[in-house]
Amino acid sequence: MEPMLSAISETGIPKGDGWEYEPKWDGFRTLVYRDGEEVALMSRGGRPMTRYFPELLPAFRALPASKLVLDGEVIVVGANGLDFGALQQRVHPAESRVRMLSEATPAWFVAFDVLAEGATDLRKLPLGERRKRLEKLLKGIKKPIFLTPYTRDPKTAEAWFEKFEGAGLDGVIAKSWDGPYVPGKRFWVKIKHQRTADCVVIGWRKSSDGSTLGALLLGLYDKKGTMHYVGHTSSFNAAERKELIAKLKPLQTEIPEEEWRANPGRMPGGLSRWSRGKDTEWVAVRPELVCEVTYDKLEAGERFRHATGFLRWRTDKKPRQCGFDQIASAAEFDVRGIFRSK
Repeated sequence: MEPMLSAISETGIPKGDGWEYEPKWDGFRTLVYRDGEEVALMSRGGRPMTRYFPELLPAFRALPASKLVLDGEVIVVGANGLDFGALQQRVHPAESRVRMLSEATPAWFVAFDVLAEGATDLRKLPLGERRKRLEKLLKGIKKPIFLTPYTRDPKTAEAWFEKFEGAGLDGVIAKSWDGPYVPGKRFWVKIKHQRTADCVVIGWRKSSDGSTLGALLLGLYDKKGTMHYVGHTSSFNAAERKELIAKLKPLQTEIPEEEWRANPGRMPGGLSRWSRGKDTEWVAVRPELVCEVTYDKLEAGERFRHATGFLRWRTDKKPRQCGFDQIASAAEFDVRGIFRSK
């Protein structure tokens, strides 16, 4: 079974009587299948995830329905809200490490839909009816399973959009209150935080086939004047990639090993939790070019969570003016305060 998906809104939070709004959780989208004592967790792409989160299984087996399918997100909560980096670390091949991490950084499951209960397929029911069934099914639940809150009021959704960012959430999701669950279709609407930052181009990486430029590598200076790699941008067409190679070639230089040596994880090719299993070969350029990019969030205050979107060159901006101080920080908010029941 494929999960139902969402499309990005270009016009903010949709308004009208037909919508329901929920927080957008920053975790692993997960379908939960229970049949008696058998419980299976499947990722959005159909990958088995059960073995990585053993601490969740007893809670699913304790639910009143012996046969069901739930849709939701697996999350990890850290000291400062949702911790996606810690969640990524939970996917590990060694069973001993899986057990250790299940105790050190235990996961929670946030449920937001029920797709089947007993022998009944619920996907054709309106969301409002499915929500009633989900609330009844999860009545009285306790950690590590939670029921996501919802609202029909767009003003409340707007308040959540601003407030919940401080807990590490991505934004809000708008869903049709009368809509069925349509696997694989982007009929939900996600409203995410989008900001801009001026970054220094510190290098580039080849495309996967090696034929052209794949991405520009971006950096920011800290308060001490030390450069940190923060991510990449790759939103260019074929002609633009060709022009970029010509633009960057005169700036090509040796990788400044001396500068990166104290903390190699700061460099694009350095070993870090973001680079494991990836091709880290790159071409360094002198830090002379500045570009403005869009981003959604800075993960752990170190890297842009997703690839950024290139907006324009900033010829009016000096590279040394591109620091972490321009990155907005949301007021902290305790993620535990989001749930109706704890």
